[in-house]
Amino acid sequence: MADYDYDLFVIGAGSGGVRAARVSAAHGAKVAVAEEYRVGGTCVIRGCVPKKLLVYGAHFAEDLQDARRFGWNVPECTFDWATLRDHVLADVDRLNGLYTNTLNNNNVAIIPESATVTGPHEVTLASGRTISAKIILIAVGAWPVVPECEGAEHGITSNEVFHLESLPRRVVISGGGYIANEFAGIFHALGSHVTIVNRSDQILRGYDDQIRDRLLQISMTKGIEFRFNADFEKVVKQEDGSLMVHVTNAEPIPADVLLFAIGRSPKTPGLGLESAGVELDDKGAVKVDADNRTTCDSIYAVGDVTNRVQLTPIAIREGQAFADSVFGGKPHRVDYSAIPSAVFSNPPLAGVGLTESQARNTLGTVKIYTSDFRPMKNVLADRHERALYKMIVDAETDKVVGLHMIGPDAPEILQAAAVAVKAGLTKQDFDDTIALHPSMAEELVLLR
Repeated sequence: MADYDYDLFVIGAGSGGVRAARVSAAHGAKVAVAEEYRVGGTCVIRGCVPKKLLVYGAHFAEDLQDARRFGWNVPECTFDWATLRDHVLADVDRLNGLYTNTLNNNNVAIIPESATVTGPHEVTLASGRTISAKIILIAVGAWPVVPECEGAEHGITSNEVFHLESLPRRVVISGGGYIANEFAGIFHALGSHVTIVNRSDQILRGYDDQIRDRLLQISMTKGIEFRFNADFEKVVKQEDGSLMVHVTNAEPIPADVLLFAIGRSPKTPGLGLESAGVELDDKGAVKVDADNRTTCDSIYAVGDVTNRVQLTPIAIREGQAFADSVFGGKPHRVDYSAIPSAVFSNPPLAGVGLTESQARNTLGTVKIYTSDFRPMKNVLADRHERALYKMIVDAETDKVVGLHMIGPDAPEILQAAAVAVKAGLTKQDFDDTIALHPSMAEELVLLR
């Protein structure tokens, strides 16, 4: 390895790249990582972490209302966007520092520049300097997609939403996935009028039908508006700085902010991968095998840039597996079965395993157990939202193959329940477990 400047050169210091760099260095490799912006990647800097903090902030709107039913003399409260925004961004700064310290403490060289691949063992920095490495790891993640329509430049993406100068009075959100529904819940709770524009007639494709239908019903009851089967025609900026959003099959929609949340594309353009014979798929994702190796033997890729599963914990697992396999002498692969996921909407939903339709298509005979109930807190608060828990069971084996839920704290409950699904426990195992009363989670062991 003395023939190279580094044993490992990582392009991208997000969740997957940082884990791979840190663990490889701990195994004794000489490691460098190039990051053109900040250490931490999408999740920490402009994604799930600051988003979740906004979710917490938005929840206080309903919590303060509900508190009066619980005897608290809460005065009329006002909300200051700048205070929440600045505190969230300060926490992002803190986390960026922690991630940087982690790499420094593991003797990983951080190069604050962009880098492109210029050969199987060579990268070129934005400054023009070339660096050689025995192994190159691509961990650049993905980037928000912006539609091609007239005036699209007037919209923003999830990259910019955390930096808004003020809370918009009217927000139009393009998309029906988790990012769209999460920010719809945030902005609506904070006082904005929210309209979701979706090109199809469904939200949250891939989630269980009953669960996503329940979220749609609750969201509409709250006052969030939906425009389905609508494509963008043009976005016009008005003289007062506001926007007029023109879509098909609906009247033009006035907005102060237009947020595009229509998906994320692997950030491979301009990366130079073709110079090393690294193949991409039709969506621009890096093709890799089960060991994260690309079509070039010396180049690997992990995380969203591979477009396998765009989730932070998956990128971390892939980075760990890469480092252990290539530099640690402990080869192993990531198991992509029974991956839990959540949407931090209002209320949140979460699921693991097969949906009902997936189970019926793959297993044939299934049993479905549900609990449709009003959480105790909602009853006393005179809030009529109902939670829905759903269990899918293989009728032949009694094994629980899917759990899906929507309601308060659903992601927190689902994480523990996902262990049971991953372990292959049966419906009888759930039935044999004593309920923890009174709790919402107890519904999981009382399903009949």
